[in-house]
Amino acid sequence: MDETATLGSSHTEMTEMLLPNDTNNLGRALGGTVLHWMDICGAIAGMRFANRQVVTASMDHVDFIAPIEMGEVAIIEGYVFNTGRTSVDVKVDVRAENPRTDETRRTTTSYFTFVALDEEGRPTPVPDLECPSEDERVLREDAMEGREEQLRQVVDRYDL
Repeated sequence: MDETATLGSSHTEMTEMLLPNDTNNLGRALGGTVLHWMDICGAIAGMRFANRQVVTASMDHVDFIAPIEMGEVAIIEGYVFNTGRTSVDVKVDVRAENPRTDETRRTTTSYFTFVALDEEGRPTPVPDLECPSEDERVLREDAMEGREEQLRQVVDRYDL
C-alpha cells in the first residue's frame, strides 16, 4: 500500500437517468434510490483512494434540497477529504440536470465514512491524504467546513 494518496485520485463522478422504477407517485426520485447512488459513489471514491475494499461505516445527516424529476440525469460526485487510521471520509454531492436545457441544480449533499478492509475482512490502514494542487486544497477545506456546519445545524435542531 502507498503511504499517501491524493484527493484527486479518489474523485468519482457517476450519472444515472431517473426512470419510472426509481420514482415516487409524483414522478420524482425516491429518497432511497438517491441514497443508494450516493453510497455507491462514495464507496468507489474510497476504494480508489485506499486501493482496497471499503465498507460503509456511517452517513451523516441528509437533506433533500431539491427533487430530481423523471427523465432528468442525476450527477453524483464524491471524493475523499479526510482520513483516519483505517477510515476515509467522503463528501458526496448530487445535482440534477435537465438534458434538454443543460440546466443543473444541487439536490443533495452528505458526508460518508468508509472503513478499508484487508483480504480477511479486517480494518486495515489507509494512505494519508495529500492535496498537492490548490483546487484539491480548496475542495478539502470546503468539505471540512461543510461537514462542521452540517453537524452544528443538526445539534442546533436537537439541542433542548
